Amino acid sequence: MPEPAPTRRRDPLRPLLGAATCVFMSWILAQILTPIGRSIAGEMVGLTVPLLLAAALGNSLCMAIYESGGLADLGLDWLPGSRRNLLTGIGLGSAAAALVILPTIPLGLASFEKIANPDISWRGTLFMPVLLFCGAMGEEIAFRGFPLQFLMRGYGTWASILATGALFGVAHLINPGASTLGIVNTALFGILFGGAVYRSRDLWLPIGMHFAWNLVLPFLGVDLSGLTIRVTGYKLVWKAGKLWSGGDYGPEASILTSAVVMLLALAVWKVPVSKGRTTLLDEPSEAPFA
Repeated sequence: MPEPAPTRRRDPLRPLLGAATCVFMSWILAQILTPIGRSIAGEMVGLTVPLLLAAALGNSLCMAIYESGGLADLGLDWLPGSRRNLLTGIGLGSAAAALVILPTIPLGLASFEKIANPDISWRGTLFMPVLLFCGAMGEEIAFRGFPLQFLMRGYGTWASILATGALFGVAHLINPGASTLGIVNTALFGILFGGAVYRSRDLWLPIGMHFAWNLVLPFLGVDLSGLTIRVTGYKLVWKAGKLWSGGDYGPEASILTSAVVMLLALAVWKVPVSKGRTTLLDEPSEAPFA
């Protein structure tokens, strides 16, 4: 009588080890590349382009080591529906940012004021969307690429999304003006972007939302996660307290954002999306362990 085939022993630490390795490699690369970017092209380039390069390299290396795959297999392959998901994300992110800021004007909570000697140029304004796209794409690859997807296949969907969302919030503790509500809202965005990956099976939907949010806020004259990015000659001056304005961290630390992120989550769950291709999520899940 033939003996039964041996059952493959699952390693409960493999998903965590793989995700942690990817995060660490991306972080190390960012520490090396960021000073180079700053010295060559200035602060804003140093904050965005090196992040994208570090995340792409870290994720590529981990995909090659753990899965014998490539960066495109994480949901970055350009498929027929990718353009639709990217544009859908841009639309949702733009609407959410506008909904946080624009109603405050007629409600008397804030007003636009002209900046004296704003020190901006039309070239800088035109180039800023490119840099902000690099920054948003870099963060999405770093958090929602290999680390999230490898954890999802090993430990399940929502536990992994919640964990990486919390990590995304904690990573912003070093930003200027960081506050408790600001970090909580940032973590909620991380959870939302993780849910978008699960829904669309690609990174283009969350990249679009992340990019549009980061783009619209500076053009509306407010700080972005504690960073002041001047692209126009106007700024939003608040007449309400920090609970509404978010203080030095910007409106991402306000209760307005807390409410809007919930509406955005509902929109992400309901809006039509095209299914992408992610190797780690398209294969059968091995949860609770892989």
